[in-house]
Formats: sequence, structure tokens, C-alpha cells
Amino acid sequence: MKLYHGTNIEFSQIDFSKSKSGKDFGLGFYLTPEKEIAHRQAEHKYEQFETGDIIVQEYEFDEKNVENLSVLRFDSYTLEWARFVLLNRKNRTKIQQHHYDIVIGPIADDAIGFQIRRLEDGIITEEQFLEEIKYHTVTMQYLFCSGKSLLTLHRL
Repeated sequence: MKLYHGTNIEFSQIDFSKSKSGKDFGLGFYLTPEKEIAHRQAEHKYEQFETGDIIVQEYEFDEKNVENLSVLRFDSYTLEWARFVLLNRKNRTKIQQHHYDIVIGPIADDAIGFQIRRLEDGIITEEQFLEEIKYHTVTMQYLFCSGKSLLTLHRL
């Protein structure tokens, strides 16, 4: 399966130390099966840092070679998915909040910070939180967060 990573800096080695905390599924290397989404992410990084270029890297993911890996998959927006995203989005440390090698699931809407505050303030319920953080279309993301998981990726 082809996956794409949007960036503003060309690199040849995946470096987990560059991973930022507070992301949907935690620390690691994020990819998407949708090239257009990766391109938008590259544009965002380019605009945010005002350096580099708009780069979309292409990878082949060997889905059949994950039997020895711990994989968590969310096929749709569920309360379990929302709770997992909330756990990871609230984590601002470099300590992973889960033990999975790969996490697959929908992307949360970028306005999630506002919705987290509303949930914590008791303004909305968990069910309303779930509805508010759904991306406008179901767009999947793949997080690779261990050295073992990277063995399933090959840069094209």
C-alpha cells in the first residue's frame, strides 16, 4: 500500500526525535494514503516555518509484515478513537502514552484544541466532542512509532 508524508525539509532517515508531542496518536512518523492530504500538510509546514520546500515523500507499506507488531486500528470515528486522540493531544511530553508500534485511524479536525477545552470545562459531552472533532471527510492516517514498525516501510 502506498502512503505519503508531507514535509518542508528533505530527509532520507526517519528520526523519531523530530516528532512533536500533542498529535492525534502520539509521537512518531505520520503518513496518509491520500497524496493530496500529504501535500496540504507539506504546504502547512512550509508556511509555518517559512523555510525549505513543499515535499511529498512516497512510501510502500508492507501491510502483510505486521504479525509481530502491536497495531491499533480505528476504522471509523468512535468514542474509543476520540478518547485515544484526547489522551495523546493532551500529552505535551516526549513520553509515549501507549505501547503500539503502529496506529491507524481517522484524522481529527484541526480545531480539536478548542473542543478539548470545551469538554474539560463541561460545556460538551464526550459524544458531542466526538462529533465536533471529526474531520470533514474520513481521512486515514498511519502512525509508525517504533523502530520495528519502520521495517515495514520502504521509501519509493
